[in-house]
Amino acid sequence: MKAIRGVLLTCDSAVKQILLSLNEKENFIIEDLDDYHVVIKADEEYRVRRELEAELEKNTYSLE
Repeated sequence: MKAIRGVLLTCDSAVKQILLSLNEKENFIIEDLDDYHVVIKADEEYRVRRELEAELEKNTYSLE
């Protein structure tokens, strides 16, 4: 058995769906716990947060 260091992310279901789609490109999710919690690899946390922020920024309405 091998231990993997993980980080617990709490999010709403919409953000979780984005995380699941990002996970298809590069596996970083260790465990999908429920509708609001996901455990990801600790060394991938910064990259995942950046990619998620970029994806959410694409979906934000701007008046400009």
